Amino acid sequence: MAGILLEVQRLKERCRIVLASSSPRRHEILSLLGVPFEVVTPKFAEDLDKSKYTPPEYAMANARIKCAEVVMKLAHPRYPQPEYDDKVLIVIGADTVVVRGDTILEKPEDAAHALAMLKQLQGREHQVITGMAVSVGGSEEPVAIFEETSVSFAQLTDEELKGYIETGEPFDKAGAYGIQALGSLLVTGIRGNYQNVVGLPLAPLSRLIAAELARHLKGAAQECLVTH
Repeated sequence: MAGILLEVQRLKERCRIVLASSSPRRHEILSLLGVPFEVVTPKFAEDLDKSKYTPPEYAMANARIKCAEVVMKLAHPRYPQPEYDDKVLIVIGADTVVVRGDTILEKPEDAAHALAMLKQLQGREHQVITGMAVSVGGSEEPVAIFEETSVSFAQLTDEELKGYIETGEPFDKAGAYGIQALGSLLVTGIRGNYQNVVGLPLAPLSRLIAAELARHLKGAAQECLVTH
């Protein structure tokens, strides 16, 4: 985290930061950096074949695709933004999944699906994995990492689970719960990064941004020396 604290002023002055996500929870967490950013929502359907990936690979693959899609969108002539010509483009993509055993749980399709998911999680420990991808300088090959946190649920009755589902909270959340709101009442404990369960662990993400920005600026400086 210290690396990005030293970079905050440079991010404000020299970088254009774009979050490739419509999630209000990710918006809120990223805003904690105190650096202005834009939101461009990717249209990726998140329809990768889960059987071909481990859960971390799946989350990172989704994050890379979202990130790369937005990079390409911003490069299209339909999106001319000359005021950013002198700034380094940083695009951030993310994808969060809940994992029980080897099963990846994403957002529920309906109330019955949400109930089935929550019944898998109750009284047990599960993992939450967020894949994060960063593109610096318009690269269409984002670099990705992941963070994993373990979450324990209380033993709950069907009546309690249905009551939670009736609030409507589960329907836009991986694993059918949100730890930052009413879903916290289902949780008995976590091991790891809390922000990761919400959807964007800022500390590992900030380290990745700092490392990729430094690599990009070093490469740009070397290229300038060669051409001059």
